Amino acid sequence: MCQAKVILIFMLPVSLYLHIPFCTHRCGYCDFNTYAGLEALMPVYADALQQEARLLAQAAPERLPVQTVFFGGGTPSLLPPQTVEAILQTLAEVYDLAADAEVTLEANPGTLDREKLQGLRAAGINRLSFGVQSSSPEELRLLEREHDFMDVIRAVEWARQTGFDNLNLDWIFGLPGQSLRSWQRNVELAIQLAPEHLSLYALTIEHGTPFRDMAARGLLPDLDADLAADMYELAVDRLAAAGYEQYEISNWARRDSNGELLACKHNLQYWRSLPYAGLGAGAHGFLDGKRTANVLAPAAYIKRLREGAALEFPRTPATVNLTVLEAQDEMGEVMMMGLRLIHEGVSQSSFSQRFGRSLDDVYGREIRQLTRSGLLERMNGEQAGIRLSQRGRLLGNQVFVEFI
Repeated sequence: MCQAKVILIFMLPVSLYLHIPFCTHRCGYCDFNTYAGLEALMPVYADALQQEARLLAQAAPERLPVQTVFFGGGTPSLLPPQTVEAILQTLAEVYDLAADAEVTLEANPGTLDREKLQGLRAAGINRLSFGVQSSSPEELRLLEREHDFMDVIRAVEWARQTGFDNLNLDWIFGLPGQSLRSWQRNVELAIQLAPEHLSLYALTIEHGTPFRDMAARGLLPDLDADLAADMYELAVDRLAAAGYEQYEISNWARRDSNGELLACKHNLQYWRSLPYAGLGAGAHGFLDGKRTANVLAPAAYIKRLREGAALEFPRTPATVNLTVLEAQDEMGEVMMMGLRLIHEGVSQSSFSQRFGRSLDDVYGREIRQLTRSGLLERMNGEQAGIRLSQRGRLLGNQVFVEFI
């Protein structure tokens, strides 16, 4: 990698993803690196997480500026607030954590009460992401969720009472046996809860999950892709009418009183292919033009951090895979991730600045083909860039594969 690109990367603010791999129950559709029944490891795991943060900071050529922190999982809301506070204090000690940093914690509604939310807010969490998934008791049972919709209502109410003014709600559509009417009810209830942000994901049956085994044995109805597309279009129309702006294929946000769109700043870092560190068991990062992946098992992660020392940046003792991205691979990732952004897309100027080549020089054939097919559109002339068309949003994977 050229020296100029290294300097540019270290001038950019970094995001931190912290993986909390603990759950009280692993849902049948989940393919994340999560473990049930290991909650006793949480205190020593939190110590290891802080140690990894210190060692990464120690190895960095300069003090890294951090603009977002995201506690993902797993179920990060299982952590005691004092543990969350200790982790955030460590981050503030070893990184330049912005005073207005977005600090998100994923939460299962059934794991929270008013006192815990007060503690999380006092600890420094300023954005919550609730895993709602559905309002239907039958659908929640299918998904093996351990909360009901009353838990969601209470969690949102308590969050408001304890000072949280930036909430996201996650929902899943396209479930086996789910009707359009049931999904419409979910959308209406989501609007009534009035979160600042909504994430709506189509169910996919992932390899290695209980759902995959059930589907293979004929115990799950086939997923109806056409019905899922109808559900998606229903949500697009209804959320627009309710004042939510779609800024990414699966994400919507309101604007605050100053007119700022309350998009998830952390996820924008991914979609814009900007640098982020992945800390924790199984976490992935992208720093200095390199992809990193950590060891999966929490016990192995803890052992590595107890015994390890600082390594060459961006590697830590938990790193089990490091890949230097070739320019062509990085270009493909920029296209695949950037095209998820509904209005922003991929601009000519940002692409040229990053790679020293124009979009059309690299992907002219693909862009022309996908534009003729009605899946891509030019933004304000050829020099401004490209984005998915309305039809392309439904067929995004057909577009992305052309750039990989």
